[in-house]
Amino acid sequence: MNRTCDERLRDVRRLVDAAREVSLDAAVVEALVATTGLTRPGVTLALEEHLETRPSEDELRRLVERAGTAERVHVVLSSNVFVGALRALAVARAASERVTAAPSRRASVFARALVERTADPGLSIDGALDIRKFGGGEIHVYGRDSTIAHFRASAPKGVRVRGHGSGLGIALVTSWADPTVAARALARDVAAFDQRGCLSPRVVLFFGGEGVGQEFSSELDRALVSLEDVVPRGNLEPQESMAVARYADAIAFVGRLWRGKAHLVGLAPKGAPLFVPPSGRHIHIALVESLSDARARIATVAQFVTAVGSDDIEIVRGLVDHPARVSRLGEMQRPPLDGPVDMRGQSVVTEATS
Repeated sequence: MNRTCDERLRDVRRLVDAAREVSLDAAVVEALVATTGLTRPGVTLALEEHLETRPSEDELRRLVERAGTAERVHVVLSSNVFVGALRALAVARAASERVTAAPSRRASVFARALVERTADPGLSIDGALDIRKFGGGEIHVYGRDSTIAHFRASAPKGVRVRGHGSGLGIALVTSWADPTVAARALARDVAAFDQRGCLSPRVVLFFGGEGVGQEFSSELDRALVSLEDVVPRGNLEPQESMAVARYADAIAFVGRLWRGKAHLVGLAPKGAPLFVPPSGRHIHIALVESLSDARARIATVAQFVTAVGSDDIEIVRGLVDHPARVSRLGEMQRPPLDGPVDMRGQSVVTEATS
């Protein structure tokens, strides 16, 4: 509880160094291919370009400052983005000298390898922890909103539950952007983790008319086809495939659809309802006239927006009322290691349930 800033930085750096070693372990890569649902190129892309193994000193200091202090922390990890374990454990370890982690059963390979390679006596795996007996600390929950609600209802009185729940990325593309450059950059954001992360863009707000909107949609379709040749998409779950079919039917009825072997690009006319397609490299493009129009179009999903990407950074300021990751297109899935990836700050102190 009395660690200095330098001591906290030391503990976080130990995790980062271990993550770098794990990313080079061929046995871990093989296990990730077998368990994550990503293709081998998809796993390689995640480890080489989206695992934060080269953070700056300033970024790590911001992470430590944002982590706060807790007597102990238990981390419940998500299964969607396996490299997210590094950030989640780094935040927890910066906050506390005692950290336990419960990996998802479907995505435990990287987290377990990271904890083992770190060899930190203050960090351990404990998937069988009895939350009802947990006291004097924090529980960090990454995953579905229903999972967070469960822990908030189950945790003892006085335990702080920090929830990092459902989220999505939004892209804003202007009519004055080079459509080919913007499309190629956005496609890289879409392809990472097969679009299953809370930073993954699934909706594009396009500032322009139908003609330039169609040009951009065609360029994005071509960019996703090219990426599929290099980084093939993994398999979809049956429920994901059904959701894809429903989205395709809906957008084909009200707008225009570009269908690739492993992606969909849907373009809706101005005034059409906003559709949020399922994950799996599917993008919905909505035509908007202004920032106020854009805010109105995403009003029903604004609370879930965790990341905004654009070719024009200044235009996206004020799109949502809560803090969100803001970046240029192509960088949405590469946030600095400076704190929780979800900046919405969902945190409450639970009350006793009995």
